[in-house]
Amino acid sequence: MEFVISDMQQGLRLDVVLAETTKPLESRANIQRSIRAGLISINGITTTRSSTKVISGQIIRFKPPKDYLAPAITPSELSLDIVFEDDDIAIIDKPSGMVVHSGAGHLTDTMANAAVTRWPKISSVGDTDRPGIVHRLDRDTSGLLIIALNPTAYNNLTLMIKKHEIERIYTALVHGHPKSSTGTIDAPIGRDPHHRTRQAVNAGGRPALTHYEVIREIGPFSFINVRLETGRMHQIRVHMTAIGHPIVGDQTYGKRQGIANLRRQFLHASKLTFNHPISSEKISVTSKLPDDLQSAISLME
Repeated sequence: MEFVISDMQQGLRLDVVLAETTKPLESRANIQRSIRAGLISINGITTTRSSTKVISGQIIRFKPPKDYLAPAITPSELSLDIVFEDDDIAIIDKPSGMVVHSGAGHLTDTMANAAVTRWPKISSVGDTDRPGIVHRLDRDTSGLLIIALNPTAYNNLTLMIKKHEIERIYTALVHGHPKSSTGTIDAPIGRDPHHRTRQAVNAGGRPALTHYEVIREIGPFSFINVRLETGRMHQIRVHMTAIGHPIVGDQTYGKRQGIANLRRQFLHASKLTFNHPISSEKISVTSKLPDDLQSAISLME
């Protein structure tokens, strides 16, 4: 298949143009994988850079997504904090700053790279560029994350997430004081029409449901627990911003003055509760606040 870059598309990124123009490529992530795999050419020359800026009149050719063969994940010796492990699943306590799976600028330094080193068998579990991973955390969000170690566990966990059978609790510090000590935010989330790298509450987006509970007020901030029923990209950050209480330290959605020495958003995946995907045994794992977040709290108390 092929198409010609229009004057309106002049200067846009290649992956953005493909996302807007093609229907066979289902998502921008798939498009980027196809580009890396060499399935896209510009004027007959194969390109592997998603960020390539296109020029009016160029001819873009691409092979169908079914021809795509994802590259294998490169093993890495990055350390993992494993808080639970058996033959079927592992639960990782991810530090802030660690990217979960490969993407622009992160091909060998992700949690997925480290997981393949620790459990080589997961290379064929799930998507090949994010083996064993059934849910994600943002780079600067710390806390608990499940990895499936075999295809059966992966399929069962994926279904459990879709059916909201995995309870995910986050701890956060937000600006201001919500009027109610408990609340539910039911608002669809989609791509921000004005900022393509951001998400926003969007009537045309996917359903998103977030519950919060205020634990205590700390000066001008509120310390809260958040429970997710859905798992949209940046869901907690977008929803809390939408109700006027952005996450402290969030430079993408909040952009308010934060706390001295806090270098990231105050958001931590603190608890997972679910039935084991194979044995059905109840599992409940908690993670305490990392030192940087605990220090931020101590500065204000």
